[in-house]
This record gives sequence, structure tokens and C-alpha cells, in this order.
Amino acid sequence: MGNRFETRFSAVGGQGVLMAGDILALAAQQYEGKYSVQSPTYTAQVRGGPTKIDVIIDDEPITYPKTTEIDFFLSLAQGSYDAFLYDLKDDAIVVIDPNLVSRWNDKYKTYRVPVIEMTKAKIGKMIMSSVLSLGIMVELTGLVKKESIEKALLDKAPKGTEELNLKALHLGFEEAKRLLNK
Repeated sequence: MGNRFETRFSAVGGQGVLMAGDILALAAQQYEGKYSVQSPTYTAQVRGGPTKIDVIIDDEPITYPKTTEIDFFLSLAQGSYDAFLYDLKDDAIVVIDPNLVSRWNDKYKTYRVPVIEMTKAKIGKMIMSSVLSLGIMVELTGLVKKESIEKALLDKAPKGTEELNLKALHLGFEEAKRLLNK
């Protein structure tokens, strides 16, 4: 049996969570030699509709590519939280933006991070909220090495945005450290 880890990023279309999942899968596969699969879900309403991406990472080949026991769940919208809060392990780590998700299930260890507000104030470009979220996830879980996620991010970042993307990722690392030291 491998070391299977299941993640789910959810938001509304246009917040960039599909890219976050893509970067995570690439980091695991290309830079750590692990197996990964990703499965995006979005509505016909491309922008503004509930969207999610599930990423499974394992040390061994993934024979069943569907999530059944989510280890980490992030949500940046109430509608997406409500729609995609299923298949979570009892000890799952959950991260929500409390300005956008006002009702959550206390059953799970839930970290409340104002991701959108932080992105606006410290990065200035809203598209970077998914990269900031990715930094939080990597720091909280240790799923992949920071160097691996940085390399994968730079592989995917549009030319000219590398520095801003790394700033958002590192801001996520720092926020997660703060949460863990509370």
C-alpha cells in the first residue's frame, strides 16, 4: 500500500484553483517522482460557478483515480464549500476564507484565513489567491517539498509573473506557519 494523499481545492470559476491543482500535481510528479492524478469539476458557468479540483498523490501507481478520503480541503466560496464538502476524513485539514464561507462544519480542524483580503492587500492581483492558498496547503501538510512547489510554479507561471507568484507562494507559507504556531 502506498502513501496516498487526497486534496481538494474549491472556489468559484475564475479564482484559479484549477491552476493550483495543476501546479501541485506537477510538483509531485516531476520533482518528487511520485504519482499524481487531478480531476477538475466545474459548471457550465465558467466564471462564478462552483468549481473544484481533486488531486491525488501517491508513492505507488494510482489505480483508482477518484477521491474517497480527502486529507486536505480548501474552499474560497460558500457555494463551493456546501457543494464539495464530502468524502473528507474525520481528521481532514480544512482551510476556508471566513469572509466568503460563513457557515462551516466544526467536525473538522478548520483554519480560517482571509485569503482574498490578504491577496488584495499584500500582492495586489486577485489571480494570485490560488498560489497563496497553495503555499498554505504545502506548509500545513508537508505533502511536497517547498523547492518542488516553487519549481513547478515557475514552470507554469506566465513569463514576467514569476516574482509575484513566488511572493504569493511564500506569503502562504508564512501564513500557515503563523497558524501552526497559534
